[in-house]
Amino acid sequence: MTAFDQDTAIEQIAENRFKGFVGNGWNIGDNPNGGYLLSLVSNAIGKVVAHPDPISFTTHFLRPGLPGESCEIDVDVVRSGRTLTTVRATMIQADKPRLEVVAAYSNLAESAGLDGDITIDEPGFPSPEACVGRTGDMQGIDIALVEKLDIMLHPEQSEPGASGVAEISGWIRHSDLREPDSRSLLLFCDSFPPSPLGLLGYVGWVPTLELTVHVRRRPSPGWIKARFRTDDLSRGRMIESGCLWDCTGALVAECRQVGLIRA
Repeated sequence: MTAFDQDTAIEQIAENRFKGFVGNGWNIGDNPNGGYLLSLVSNAIGKVVAHPDPISFTTHFLRPGLPGESCEIDVDVVRSGRTLTTVRATMIQADKPRLEVVAAYSNLAESAGLDGDITIDEPGFPSPEACVGRTGDMQGIDIALVEKLDIMLHPEQSEPGASGVAEISGWIRHSDLREPDSRSLLLFCDSFPPSPLGLLGYVGWVPTLELTVHVRRRPSPGWIKARFRTDDLSRGRMIESGCLWDCTGALVAECRQVGLIRA
């Protein structure tokens, strides 16, 4: 079993209710990475719905998760149809809700209607071997997550404040070479340094308030290419948009989040 599958394992304890464990190995500073928490929730949802792919996944982060402690996840099927299942889910730790999720699941291998050639082309930048590995020093905090994921940053964007633009890009994969799937993309969308780092320099931990991921295609095996940009920053609240492409150049996910940048 890969680290990702082992660390997001859950067990059913009642109808549509599951128990899991939030490990320490996915932390950003003292807090579990938000994308890792999404991965626990998505595993529970996958046990309930018939459709395999999370095509829309919106999460509100109510409180930080608690590393090294168990969690419970409640899943409520709002509607189940032929091509789409809509669900709500809540992660609970220490008797308090930590995440609230509304998600739509479908089967990306099946057509749901008209096809076309409208997409976002992949950007060109250096290969993973020519990029710089993410470290905690870039944000001035300890990042256990980098032991689980290979996150390689564009060399012109890896130094805090050096690029002069609020953008971060690079490559990502599981460190144990687990191949990516549609559930991995939820994690990958929240695993890079915050994009304001290139403009503002050291920003520390940037907590996410809300994150929406749209999975567009199932990824092919190999590295995932990613680019994130801050669209707006006002009074400590930022809006960041991102895109992920697989090794064939296909757009596999888009995401958008509201986060906080502390003083």
